[in-house]
Formats: sequence, C-alpha cells, structure tokens
Amino acid sequence: MDYHSDRFEDCSILIYKEDKLYALLPANVVGDTVISHQGLTYGSFVLQDTSKFFYAFEAFKTMLAFYENEGLKILEIKVIPTFYNKMPSDELDYFLYKANARLIKKDVLMVIDYAHKLRFQKNRREGINKAIRANLELKVDSNFAGFWNEVLIPNLKSKHNILPVHTLEEIELLASRFPDNIKQVNIYKDHKVVAGTTVFLTETTVHPQYVSGNVDKNSFGSLDLAYDYIINKMCEDKRYFDFNISSEDNGLKINEGLIFWKESCGARSHTANTYLVETAAHKSLQIVKA
Repeated sequence: MDYHSDRFEDCSILIYKEDKLYALLPANVVGDTVISHQGLTYGSFVLQDTSKFFYAFEAFKTMLAFYENEGLKILEIKVIPTFYNKMPSDELDYFLYKANARLIKKDVLMVIDYAHKLRFQKNRREGINKAIRANLELKVDSNFAGFWNEVLIPNLKSKHNILPVHTLEEIELLASRFPDNIKQVNIYKDHKVVAGTTVFLTETTVHPQYVSGNVDKNSFGSLDLAYDYIINKMCEDKRYFDFNISSEDNGLKINEGLIFWKESCGARSHTANTYLVETAAHKSLQIVKA
C-alpha cells in the first residue's frame, strides 16, 4: 500500500503468536479513530489459514488493547465480504457482536456465483450483438493511459465532477507489481478506445474496479461486450464475480439503474458491513464456554 502512503497516516498492525505472524489489520488513523484502511476496498482483520477460533479471539482482543494503549478510542472496521474468503471465516462478525459494535454502514453488492450462473437477459444479449455489428474490437492490453485519459477521467469529470481514486501513474505501478491480478480490458472502434474496464483478480473473485464507456456505449453495446468477456472468459478457477456496490449514503440509498443493469447480467445481492467498536471493549470482552 506504500504507493499512496502520502494520503494516509498508517496505523496497520501485525499480531504474532509464538514468533509467527497470526493476524493483521491494514489501517490508518484519523484523530482518535483507527480505520480499517481507507485506501483498500475490502481490507480488514485477516487471519492465517490455520487460525483457530479462540486464538483468533485473543488476537482480536490484543488488537483492541494495543490501539487503546496508543490513545485511540474507536476502531472503524470493515468486514470482508465472505465470498472473498478462501474458507469459512466469520469470526470477526461474531467478535464484533460480542464487543457491542455498532453497525454504521451496509452496502449492497451485486455478485454472480459461477456455481449457479444465470444467463444474460435478452437486453444484454442484444447489446453484445450491437457491438459485433459495429465491428468493435476487444483487447486485453496495457493501454491504461488510453482508457484513463480518453474515457474514464472525462466521464467522471462530466458526470460527477470527480477523479478516479487511483491516478494513472498509480494504476500502472500496481499493474506492474501485480500483473496476474490487474488486467486492462479495452474496447476499440477504429483503433480508438471507446470503453473499458480495469479488472482486479483475487483467488476467488473477478472484480471490475473501473468501468466506463463513451457516449455511444448504449448504441454500440461496448460495455455489454466488455462485461460478456470479463464475466465469461476471465473466470477460470474463480467462484464469484463482484460488480461492486450499488448503494449510496452508507447503504441508505439504492441505485435502481445499477441494480437493474447488474441483475440483467445474472447478478444477485450480497452485503458488506462496516462497524464502530470502542477499543476499551477488550477489558470486558469474553466468550462464555459451554
């Protein structure tokens, strides 16, 4: 995460058991609050594969105690959506319940489960046929600059007056460091980028981080062509496809258009939670054993 270290005051911790790394939390600090890292989409309390429930509980308490000792009063923590886990791992959700954590955000994600994959609806298939008739060309290439400068930045600027979270230089750096995990899929018409998506690949999930098309995207079906490829051709050894969130205002509002579009591609809903917990909760935190 050092590529954007200038934006955050890091407060990440590593927790060891018998001199071996057992758990970690990527985090940054704002005032007296430590936050599950704001520079990561889903970063949270991470355990090693061999972790056991009660040792994980002690690691969680140790984390809270450490932060309280550092003068930090509140921990704001995201819970990683379960489909990103390689195995069942709901310990954190239970520990937060025991610590009387307060739910402050519930985002709605739209997700495809490849084990129960639904067919694209008719309107999406029509979009793919439009793209074929328009002689659009799809390429997996390293032309991040063409997508960023010609499509993504202009669209975000005109629609929302914002910039992408990653700069072009940052995404190119990350892609050079993780070439197997970050791919750029571009759609070309007459050798010009007209749409594209930057795709992040984890061990379990395909996740398009940025998606954008020019003003002709509906007429030419450019985004339908892109999604058909990344959903159906980049899924080898993956279990899920994560369309990202479709909610706003901490989950209080739902973007109806996004939900409709993603459902037409076969996605169904999943939720991602964010909690606040007092670091002092470690003092009374216990699990009653039956």
